[in-house]
Amino acid sequence: MHIKNQNVRYNRSAQAEKYLIFIVISGLVILLDQITKLLVLARMELHQSIQVISGFFSLTHVHNPGGAFGFLASNGSILRPLVFFGAAIVALILILYFHYKTPGSYRLLGAALALVFGGAVGNLIDRFRMGVVVDFLDFYIGTYHWPAFNIADSAITIGVGVFIYHIITNKLPD
Repeated sequence: MHIKNQNVRYNRSAQAEKYLIFIVISGLVILLDQITKLLVLARMELHQSIQVISGFFSLTHVHNPGGAFGFLASNGSILRPLVFFGAAIVALILILYFHYKTPGSYRLLGAALALVFGGAVGNLIDRFRMGVVVDFLDFYIGTYHWPAFNIADSAITIGVGVFIYHIITNKLPD
């Protein structure tokens, strides 16, 4: 009986740690994302660019009304915000479900889900507050530019990359 109680306490402790790590990582992503966007909004004019590394990296204040890489940015339909809000809510619910189903021993996968969750919430806050997402990280070589992005996008990309790694290496929980 005593061993069973210890196992229950250990399982509860492991579960609590799993959720605490998720909350801390996603919370830090949201906080860092929103702080950096607020700084850009407060200190840079729209379309202003500050060269950081010549020929490679600038801070460039742009607004993205679309999705990743400007997807649907030119579509002025009233449906665009509904599509993005709906997709974000579905994605957040799925991430929470996957995290719930992921054992605590899969810490890297849990962290990846937290990164994606935090990034999605960070961009959703922008869409809700302004109708657009603030982007400012601008990488380029000569005249070839990668689409500008932000901290939330970076977190999503890293989280999805780790998730894909788990799929490719067949390291997903049963």
